[in-house]
Amino acid sequence: MHSTGLNTNQIMRQVIYALVLGVGASTLFFGWGILLQIVLAVISAVLVEAIFVALRGRNALESLSDGSAILTGILLAISIPSIAPWWLVVSGVAFAIVFGKQLYGGLGNNPFNPAMLGYGFLLISYPLQMTTWPVDFLSFSQAVNEVFNLANFDGISGATRLDDVKTGLSLGKELSALQIHSTSQAWINAGFLLGGVYLLVRKIIAWHIPVAFLSGILIMAILISVFDTQQHLPIQNHLMLGGTMLGAFFIATDPVSASTTPKGRLIYGFLIGVLIVIIRAYGGYPDGVAFAVLLVNMMVPLIDYYTQPRAFGRS
Repeated sequence: MHSTGLNTNQIMRQVIYALVLGVGASTLFFGWGILLQIVLAVISAVLVEAIFVALRGRNALESLSDGSAILTGILLAISIPSIAPWWLVVSGVAFAIVFGKQLYGGLGNNPFNPAMLGYGFLLISYPLQMTTWPVDFLSFSQAVNEVFNLANFDGISGATRLDDVKTGLSLGKELSALQIHSTSQAWINAGFLLGGVYLLVRKIIAWHIPVAFLSGILIMAILISVFDTQQHLPIQNHLMLGGTMLGAFFIATDPVSASTTPKGRLIYGFLIGVLIVIIRAYGGYPDGVAFAVLLVNMMVPLIDYYTQPRAFGRS
């Protein structure tokens, strides 16, 4: 994050405001489930953080006042399927807050992005629930019934476009025979892109990580498509499918788990972008944003060590 004169709570609120367009687009295309998941995630994040902080003998209200737990809950909620069962988002948020944040001493000490750590835990533990998304708009009652397992509606769920493409390619189909475009995903990514621009204009985040992140995706997508254009996604699909723009502006820019030096941020963002394309093309998961971020989080101490600015007057 940039030095803006704002306190932590004000910065967190600005990030939440910037998420509105992307969340709005998700709700427009897929229905009320996304908002329901956000409510569940925020409540869970606040309760888990309050309980854990109280058990450590610290002031829960003081810890919650920075807004970081709420933002973690929102980021995880908008990353998982909007029809995922209620216990999925609750357990994911609990894991993110406890193992991604509080066990390291709270905000400012965590080496991993908490929301992505929670997401990774859920994806490994519950792959079916984490890869089943609504295929159409769900009314409020349909969303409630799905999330709380009150009823199941046949034909409302399916895999994401990235999932469909990856499955088709693994079966030996050529890219030209697959439906690789998704209007809804493009609009959702556009919403998060505009939100990211807002954060840049307000100087809430610096340009280094998003630009390097997207550059890594572009360059790696070009390199692998040179060898076989029928087995790899076109560049525009890498940019406008999955969690690309959410990752570039809201996930990778986490000020605690990201690199802190100017050169380090460029390396950090670029490596994440490269890994996302590699995971999408050759890995076992269709998107790869979460695992790419977590992998490069582990490299941050090394990146920062070798990119420290030279002190003035020293050779």
